[in-house]
Amino acid sequence: MYLRRHGFTGDLFPVNPRADTVLGEPAFKSLRDVPGPIDFAYVLVGTEHVEAAIQDCAARGVPVACVLADGFAETGPDGVALQQRVVDTARAGGVRLLGPNSMGIINIPAATACSVNAVLEAETIRPGRWSLVSHSGSMMGTIASRAAGRGLGFAKIIGTGNEADLTAGEIADLLVDDPDTDAILLFLETIRRPELFERAARRAHAANKPIIAYKLGRSDAAAQLATTHTGAIAGSDAAADAFFRAIGIVRVDQLETLLEIPPLLLGRAPVAEPKRAVRIVTTTGGGGALVVDRLGMAGIATAHMLDTTLAGASRDFVANALNEARDAPDADVAIAVIGSSAQFRPQEGVAGVIAAQGRNPICAFIVPQADQAMRLLGDAGVAAFRTPEACADAVRAYLDWRGPRPVPPTGDITTAAGRVGDARNEPGARAVFAALGVPDSARLVDPEAPPPDLRYPVALKAVSEEIAHKTEAGAVALNIADAPALRAAAAAMKSRLGARITGFIAQPMAKGVGEAILGYRRDPLVGPVVALGAGGVLAEVYRDIVLRVAPVSVEDAREMIGLVKGLTPARGYRGLPKGDLEALAQAVAAFSRLAAIDAVAEAEINPLIILPEGQGVVMADALLATA
Repeated sequence: MYLRRHGFTGDLFPVNPRADTVLGEPAFKSLRDVPGPIDFAYVLVGTEHVEAAIQDCAARGVPVACVLADGFAETGPDGVALQQRVVDTARAGGVRLLGPNSMGIINIPAATACSVNAVLEAETIRPGRWSLVSHSGSMMGTIASRAAGRGLGFAKIIGTGNEADLTAGEIADLLVDDPDTDAILLFLETIRRPELFERAARRAHAANKPIIAYKLGRSDAAAQLATTHTGAIAGSDAAADAFFRAIGIVRVDQLETLLEIPPLLLGRAPVAEPKRAVRIVTTTGGGGALVVDRLGMAGIATAHMLDTTLAGASRDFVANALNEARDAPDADVAIAVIGSSAQFRPQEGVAGVIAAQGRNPICAFIVPQADQAMRLLGDAGVAAFRTPEACADAVRAYLDWRGPRPVPPTGDITTAAGRVGDARNEPGARAVFAALGVPDSARLVDPEAPPPDLRYPVALKAVSEEIAHKTEAGAVALNIADAPALRAAAAAMKSRLGARITGFIAQPMAKGVGEAILGYRRDPLVGPVVALGAGGVLAEVYRDIVLRVAPVSVEDAREMIGLVKGLTPARGYRGLPKGDLEALAQAVAAFSRLAAIDAVAEAEINPLIILPEGQGVVMADALLATA
């Protein structure tokens, strides 16, 4: 029995109606027969018996029960219904539920290995000061064994399974208060209850405990079902990136990085103004080049690389070189690349790295297989990496790290919210956006009697609840010079589109210096997000989109604009006329206030025309979908 093998000395109460003992422990016929209080129940019965077992836990006042069995929500509607009955039973009886489909918990300081994971076949479980929360039970053992191979260990390892009740976010929040935990690692398959992740992340940041996430699901295939362009080009994984960034969780792209990055973050705060550059000191030119190459692919420059191959790898020489690298004003991180000395003379090979001191953090890439050197560096609190890919991923993640953002106020959205019910077509959508503060120059017009103050030339568009993207449908006419041309264009549209048209809008033609796409959606995993990218047809061709959790401040919007490559011409590239990017930032921030209106599922302005500096922006096409 794993509990006894790994040192548990407390009371165990096996419950089995067909046995008097279980693995040498006296067994009880039912939970009702167990004497005294029960702190934790691990339910190992078949799926069909779980509901009754949780009823027994409720009757006995068990505070927490963990369910191993699968066959619940992951199997379809019947499993969803069964899982909900189990949850309802637990809640009615005051029982918190871990799972179902959970491999349990391993609490190393408390010698409580209440799990069926095969990693517990090991004679010992290495202790450490990091804790792991994993959706996957099998990955609990995988990560623990990989950590042990590096001389690393954990304080707590918890498998959450289906998260019918207790979620990874809530457990991470509990670990913030755990005196045995300095860093919290997450292996995630999805995001449930994002508000609990946010609470945990904000509290962890205040406690100086980094939370690091490896999340599956880089594919955005499901997002192709979204209504708007933005939904199709910015899937839920991009939204997850934006969410983690907003709340201060560090996301890594490689499983190796999850295990190797914590020392780079421990005791440090996010870099306020990262230079996105490193300095490298290497005892092997080829190994240094490997890291430089991978860093470059991650968008991180190498300010300087010192190759000490010919000078040797003496402790003092390497330490002095790294001291200089760590204090350099042109870099954020110093990287030591260690060659064969790490394998054959590990203490000598890493001595200079351990002795180095300076302002910037330090990490090491060990080129050969050198387990002892990895352990020495880990014991010294130096982040050490087995591969150049993991090293670059860790540095990228460290420099992308931000503290939890202050949530900007949404202000008064009463007028905008009141107009959502009438936003079934473009004029309705425009009215909502205008009420939020996005400029709108369009007007509803009767082509047979156009208003005399209409400023020609104009663009004419059909109003329709059926046509989402009007250009493709022939529902747009441009450069209309006067009232007769307006009547002719409207007649042609009516002839072509018939009853699909319910009216017309017109707005003055605008010549901009650039176009943007501005999108919003209520992501199923993380909630409201706003997206900005290059507008028009380029939006779908280049997928040049920056996503942030909504709402955003004007300052956040300015940062988004700076990250969209397709907006470079509007920034005055190579002497081109500058666009009114401040007006664009104001529009992005105003549009993102849709986050405060629960009835809005998706929305889009495409394109949003950027006029020359000081002249504002023009909303050319607008779309809104309700929940």
